[in-house]
Amino acid sequence: MRVDFDENVVAKIKANWQDGDRLLLTFEDGVGPYSQHAMIHMQVQFSINIIGSDMSLDTYDQTIDSNLGPVYIKGYSADSLDEHMTVKYKKTYDTMQLSGDVGVIDDNVGFIDFTDPASIKKNPAR
Repeated sequence: MRVDFDENVVAKIKANWQDGDRLLLTFEDGVGPYSQHAMIHMQVQFSINIIGSDMSLDTYDQTIDSNLGPVYIKGYSADSLDEHMTVKYKKTYDTMQLSGDVGVIDDNVGFIDFTDPASIKKNPAR
């Protein structure tokens, strides 16, 4: 399984990145230390997260490859992902879209840098 981030998403991540940080692709189901909520509907929601090297990886028990290195996921969330994925910036709505082999997985992917306490409030997707 692999995810590739387009140049605009890479720039957004790198602007917040510090040496030793780790990248997560969080399935927003309310489980684990970085999931913001569990929505009561059938929509699949993901967010891209940055965590520090000293922060817990509790529930993130699998990695997938990316053009930015390993991305941690909750293993069971792989059921909602595809073998080949991309995350692209959508300028029209200032959002990110996660797509795979079968099409759009999430058209409003959030971004939260958990090393910055103000980042959760700046998350336009939520």
